[in-house]
Amino acid sequence: MSGDRPPPRDPAIRGDPVTPYDGERRQNREARVDETMSTVTNDFLFLFRKNYHFPNDDETMVPRRSDRANLPPPGYVTVSEAHLRAGIRFPPPTELIEVLQRCDVNLSQLLFRAMSVAVGLIALFWDRGATMTLKHLSRMGRFTSDTSGRVTFRSKWLDVRTCDPSKNWLSAFFFVKNDCGLIEKWGKMKVLPSPLHVSEEDIMRILKVSDLDHLLFEVRHMSKYTEEEFLFKVGISVHTERSDARMLKPTSRIPEPPSPTSKAAPKRPARGEDPQVSKKKRLEETATNTDKILPGSSPTKLHIPEDVLNHQCIGHNKTSNLASNTSQYFLSNLLLG
Repeated sequence: MSGDRPPPRDPAIRGDPVTPYDGERRQNREARVDETMSTVTNDFLFLFRKNYHFPNDDETMVPRRSDRANLPPPGYVTVSEAHLRAGIRFPPPTELIEVLQRCDVNLSQLLFRAMSVAVGLIALFWDRGATMTLKHLSRMGRFTSDTSGRVTFRSKWLDVRTCDPSKNWLSAFFFVKNDCGLIEKWGKMKVLPSPLHVSEEDIMRILKVSDLDHLLFEVRHMSKYTEEEFLFKVGISVHTERSDARMLKPTSRIPEPPSPTSKAAPKRPARGEDPQVSKKKRLEETATNTDKILPGSSPTKLHIPEDVLNHQCIGHNKTSNLASNTSQYFLSNLLLG
């Protein structure tokens, strides 16, 4: 009966797309949140607080080796570096807190795309003098979650483009004190209902755009609304001792006042004038000026105190050489000047 069953396939001969030839089975699964420990240290957390303008009264905590992103300590929420790059600032906007509470998800469940779209739309509405509601968000797109609970954003009619070059969002996390009423632990996402009475024309009227093409252009590159300067302009990011968003531009510099005193440029001899004659005139002017300022002194004679000349370390020959050399040096500089 051995002819009724085909021989087993040898992966070492032709290669098997599932099992490699060396006999080791590849792990074809994504990293799980409950198995990944944080790579954030105290130094990284200090840079995060400085670069993303955390308020001084916000408490942050570096995770231990046993801590996981889906199980923060009581009273804390999990925040990753990708969320900060996506535009989240503390305290979070009220609209974002309402979205998370209605969806029954944690802040850390939002992927980079979902976070950047949510914060970018909130900033866009604020810039146009409006407030984004759950109905507006549901009309522009919807949040969806995968089997592990991670949330992303999808839209059928809006071409929203987001890109996060970093892939370490799962491990670069830390904990922030929950003072905003956020959900602390991971939960199963609840889909927001789609409003039927909110149309595209309503969105365009609120955002003050003329047509649909203009609206599509506004939301196509959502990353421009999550830049630090734009977040500070609309009020999502709060900076201490800054009152103008233009101060954030690295190329803008405050002009310095001119110095009170400035050296006058040396006078050049007029055309056709002999350089030797002009040098002789300068010497005569210098001699008359020194006679007025320092009576009894001469530019070719240097005064050396008596205690220096009579010091035992300086002999008579050295004293005369010192006086003559300094006088010659002073005279030569005067002539060359």
